[in-house]
Amino acid sequence: MKLYHVDAFTDQPFRGNPAAVCILDSKCPDTWMQSLAQEMNLSETAFLLKHEDGFHLRWFTPKKEVSLCGHATLATAHILWQEQYLEPEEQARFHTQSGLLIAKKKADQIEMDFPARFTVSAEEQPILTKALRVKAVSTHKAAARDDVYLIEVESEVVVRNLAPDFAALAASGLRAVIVTSRSDSSDFDFVSRYFAPGAGINEDPVTGSAHCYLAPYWEPKLNKKTLVGFQASARSGIVECEWQGERVLLRGKAVTIFKGEMVI
Repeated sequence: MKLYHVDAFTDQPFRGNPAAVCILDSKCPDTWMQSLAQEMNLSETAFLLKHEDGFHLRWFTPKKEVSLCGHATLATAHILWQEQYLEPEEQARFHTQSGLLIAKKKADQIEMDFPARFTVSAEEQPILTKALRVKAVSTHKAAARDDVYLIEVESEVVVRNLAPDFAALAASGLRAVIVTSRSDSSDFDFVSRYFAPGAGINEDPVTGSAHCYLAPYWEPKLNKKTLVGFQASARSGIVECEWQGERVLLRGKAVTIFKGEMVI
C-alpha cells in the first residue's frame, strides 16, 4: 500500500496543514486504520479505497474517526492527479460519511464541493471567554450541533495573538471553536484559527471544514461572492471559498513532502 505525506492549503513545503494519505489495496479493519493514524500523529490521516464510481474516503485523527475533513481531502485529490490515478480532466469522486464529495482541478488550484454548514446566534459562553482569554464581538454556534462554536473578535491582531487555555477548552466539553475576524490585509477577506482539543487537536493549522461555516458566515457581512480566508496558525494557510446555498466550494493548493510503501 502507498503512503504519502502532503502539506495542504499551501504551495510551500512545511506550511499549511499536513495530512497522511494511505491508498488501500483492500478493506482494512477500523482498528488498523486508527492505529496507523496514531502512528502518523498528524491531525488527519486519509484512507482511500477504489470504488466503482470513484473512491471510498475516510479520515482519522490520532484519536478518532471524523465525518468531514477538508485538508485531507485536498491532499488526497492532489495525490490522485500527481500520481496519475486520475487524468487531469477527470473529477475525483469521494464517497464519505458526509455524502458524495467532488474535487476537480481548476487552474493551479484544486476545487472541492463540500456541504455548507451554518451557525446561529448564541449567548456568550463564560467558559469560552475564560479559556480563550478574549472578549467576543459576537458568539455563534453550529446550527446542527451544540459542540461547535464560532466566535468573532474585534480584529486580526486579536486572532493572531490568541493563547488559549487548552485544558480549559478540553474541559468545556466542546468539540471545536472557530475564532475569526475581518482581515487587516487587502490580500484576504477574513482570518481565523481553529481549536479542537475535544477531538484531540489543540490547534489545527488550516481547516477546510471550518470554512464550510466561515463562508456562509462572512459572505453576507462582506457582500462578496468569492472569499479568501487566511488561517493564522503558526504554519498558516490560504483557503478560497464560495458559498452556494447548501454547498461551499473550497479551493487550495498542496505540496507532497514524501511518499513510500507500507511494509506491514
